[in-house]
Amino acid sequence: MLIRTDPFAQFDRLTQQFFAGQPTSSPRTMPMDAYRNGDEYVVQFDLPGVARESIDVSVERNVLTVKAERAAAFGEDARVQVSERSRGQVSRRLVLGDTLDTDRVAAEYVDGVLTLRIPVAEKAQPRKITVGGEPQQLEN
Repeated sequence: MLIRTDPFAQFDRLTQQFFAGQPTSSPRTMPMDAYRNGDEYVVQFDLPGVARESIDVSVERNVLTVKAERAAAFGEDARVQVSERSRGQVSRRLVLGDTLDTDRVAAEYVDGVLTLRIPVAEKAQPRKITVGGEPQQLEN
């Protein structure tokens, strides 16, 4: 299983919006897709306009954390007329199941999409058990 339910995730996002002064029409979120493909889970995050160097992916115990920051493209002296694109730091935490191999998480960032590949642990994969042996003869 990839994700266990985190009942406080939505509350955390709303709190971040409130204290960051972000309007609800442009929330500071990190949209995500997650699916299983064979013996691995693939998680993709949309991070348009984010520099690769500002992305931080970490795993502590079974919690995977993704943090990223998008800086303003205009300088300090710019007289901004409209500013609707979200900026600043965003983060997302996933609670991973015990059946995943968190030591072998792979990450790549291409065209504004961060893709994480999390393999299913070998001990959690189904395996075939061979039944062997010859019938035993009972001695009288």
